[in-house]
Amino acid sequence: MGPLSRRQFIGRTTLAGVPVLLLPGTASSWMSRSAEEPVVDTPNGKLRGYRNNGVTIFKGIPYAGNVSGRMRFRKAGPVQPWTGIRDATKLGHPSIQPPNQTYGLNEPDPAEDCLVLNIWTPATDGKKRPVMVYNHGGGFRTGSGGSTAQDGSNIARMYDVVVVATNHRLGLLGFLYLDELAGEEYRGSGNRGVQDIAVALQWINENITLFGGDPDNVMIFGESGGGMKTSCLYAMPEAAPYFNKASIESGPGVTMIGAEIAAQTTRSLLDYLNISPNRWEKLLKVPAEKLLEAQGNLPTGPGGLSGGFRGIGGSGPGSFGAVVDGVVLEEHPFEPRAPEISRDKPLMVGWNEDEYIFFALYGDKEVFTITREELKSRLERDFGDQSDLILRTYQEAQPELTPGQTYIAIRSITMMGLGSIRIAERKSIQGGSPAYLYNFGYKSNDKVPGTDFEIGTMHALDIPFKFFNVEGGMAGTRPDRFEAARNMTGLWTSFARDGKPAAAGQPDWPSYNMDTRPTYRIDTHCEVIYDRFRPERMIWEEVYGNLQHSFQSGA
Repeated sequence: MGPLSRRQFIGRTTLAGVPVLLLPGTASSWMSRSAEEPVVDTPNGKLRGYRNNGVTIFKGIPYAGNVSGRMRFRKAGPVQPWTGIRDATKLGHPSIQPPNQTYGLNEPDPAEDCLVLNIWTPATDGKKRPVMVYNHGGGFRTGSGGSTAQDGSNIARMYDVVVVATNHRLGLLGFLYLDELAGEEYRGSGNRGVQDIAVALQWINENITLFGGDPDNVMIFGESGGGMKTSCLYAMPEAAPYFNKASIESGPGVTMIGAEIAAQTTRSLLDYLNISPNRWEKLLKVPAEKLLEAQGNLPTGPGGLSGGFRGIGGSGPGSFGAVVDGVVLEEHPFEPRAPEISRDKPLMVGWNEDEYIFFALYGDKEVFTITREELKSRLERDFGDQSDLILRTYQEAQPELTPGQTYIAIRSITMMGLGSIRIAERKSIQGGSPAYLYNFGYKSNDKVPGTDFEIGTMHALDIPFKFFNVEGGMAGTRPDRFEAARNMTGLWTSFARDGKPAAAGQPDWPSYNMDTRPTYRIDTHCEVIYDRFRPERMIWEEVYGNLQHSFQSGA
């Protein structure tokens, strides 16, 4: 078989993770849906879900009104009531996005009207369980809450929690900044995607007791783009009343797009579509498919530093993501400080040890076999006259790494690690509720397609582990993967329950502080490592300080 495409690889790994009670030797009986069809009577109408292996599941529940037609680019209105019993046994539409970017079973095609959520609960019995609201990855452009790898059945069953995942507007339809062109109804348009999640959180607050959840004990969490969305929600007044704790995973949104850059992107879009700014309202009638085409063809420009201690949220013109607009998002999530609005909300933040392997899969396979000279050339390209200092630091700190592994380590920490550290630092300095910094380190033995290079702890590998969906696929075949999954799910669900992450039989996880800088490494056996990556962190402080100076001075 030839090399797998990105779609084939992710599809294979996520479909392999369709949930069963994931213990070694368990029969794959996930398809056995019971005859019971639970019905919940919500304020908007009745919903019929289904029972599956001890979990009650509702899918495609509308949490807001339509956002197409005259409602395009506006804040979502309320849910429209229905009569009779609405079927809630199938996934709803994902947001408009490029093809083949969602990974749910029998998932319908993307559509503009996509504001739905899925719920996994042990029972609709009035019990007040912790609620875990997941923000899916895919940057700000792709993905859905229906991916099989993030199915909430197993952790709902095993830990007696309620899991919720949302669909929300993405890309241009979710983040087109019109505040400087349109009227009051369009203020905040550059943040509709994250505002949709805030609307969903309000719906959860008002309705989750009907599904066995506690509206006063809600955790938000997300990976990659979902981590950036979680970073935004952590700083958003509109979301603040509806959650109590958060986890930012491999997606440190320290900064987001500035309004000036977002306005440039809007002008580029209008130019592409041959629409004058004073006729911007023509955008309301452009077919969604045409807008998606335009989104993929806009010229892009530099946005200053990407990655590093500034996180991965900021981007240059031509990109779509959350905007610091002074309306929905009043300031950068963690720049220059942790948001005061969430002072009393505990926070977990961290990244995977081998993040870059995921990105190399789809555009940099040469990294797996580069020589020492090729490594030097890459670093010179990326960091100019700072490259010798970087290489020397890594050779001294991690001498066992091959040239390819060294480059993967460098890109992994600069993409995801430094921003995560910065968030933990600023949350700690704030002096409110604690921050907990982690590294996920379990190594999958699944191979990079077409090579003998293992995927290790690449970007997104944490998803099946924190949902205990590790029966196959990218989690690998080692029997000890179940132990790592038990540890990770135990930590996440205990944090959801009481704001303190803990796993049975594993060491205590101390909160982050600027003196000892504890990092919790998650694996089959967890450990606390104090000031992990200290030499690397110190050199990156210097390198990024110099790069920022060069950027600001125009050098």
